[in-house]
Amino acid sequence: MQAGTGAGGGGRRAGRRGRWRERGAAAGAWLKGVRGRAEARFPLITHLMSHLISVNVLDSATRLAAQTFLTAIPLIFVVASIAPQALRAQLLDSLHHVFGLSGSVDDELRKALLNTGDPSDQLRQTTGVVGILMVLISATACSRAMQRLCERAWSMPGASARVAAWRWLAWLAAWLVMIVVQGPLRDGFGLGRWLGVPLLLLAEVGLWWWTQHLLLTARVPWLPLLPGALLTGAALSVLTTTASLYVPRAINHSLEKYGSLGAVFTLLSWLITLCVVITLCVTAGAVVAREPWAARHLGTPESPGSPSGATLTKGR
Repeated sequence: MQAGTGAGGGGRRAGRRGRWRERGAAAGAWLKGVRGRAEARFPLITHLMSHLISVNVLDSATRLAAQTFLTAIPLIFVVASIAPQALRAQLLDSLHHVFGLSGSVDDELRKALLNTGDPSDQLRQTTGVVGILMVLISATACSRAMQRLCERAWSMPGASARVAAWRWLAWLAAWLVMIVVQGPLRDGFGLGRWLGVPLLLLAEVGLWWWTQHLLLTARVPWLPLLPGALLTGAALSVLTTTASLYVPRAINHSLEKYGSLGAVFTLLSWLITLCVVITLCVTAGAVVAREPWAARHLGTPESPGSPSGATLTKGR
């Protein structure tokens, strides 16, 4: 009797396990069907999601933000050491326009940029020259991080240092110029925001279009890079234009409550946000450019391993 009862209980458990396996298989088949229908209806979204996973957005953005931070701070001190007064004042004005700085942070930045001491001091001049060399050497890490991001977005192998080295320095120089002219650019060169905002958008799009072409060592033609430039330029224009609504208060609050480390943490968090947006937009632009309907109009070369299944040949 007990043996019969045990056999019956074992049969019921086996039946329940069988039913759960069937339900699991049915759920798996349903999910595969949903995925297949989504890929058929919205191929761009599915390609983008799979490519964002392969690019590893947060890792790429965090590395880029850290390298940008480690490059920007020494650059400020180098500029304060060797630049003429007019250039330092222009840089300070541009940083005010970008971040809307005020309070303690503004005072500290003003001291760093405008407190120059004796310009004829030989030690100061030597420090400036050495500082420039050290900053340029270390700052190429930021250029390399941006280059790796572009290469991942386009599923391309890394370019050799011999080909890319001068491009790292050229990219840094272009971005330094862009930062310096932010103030007059946003103000429409004295004519107002009605002109400044469109000029800023055009400048951002043009710079990111050129950035991709430069750091990809011209392996991708110009037109396929346009979607990424448009997305990145538009997103950064909006973010940097609205930064003054949040960043100054957050930095000043962190500085008062936690000291210098708090301000550093807030600034790094803002940089990570910007770099996440850059990573998303550059990657999305690469995916859009390789979609069949866009590739026909942009002349996108084919690329193996691209999300849309095309193969990337070496561009112009």
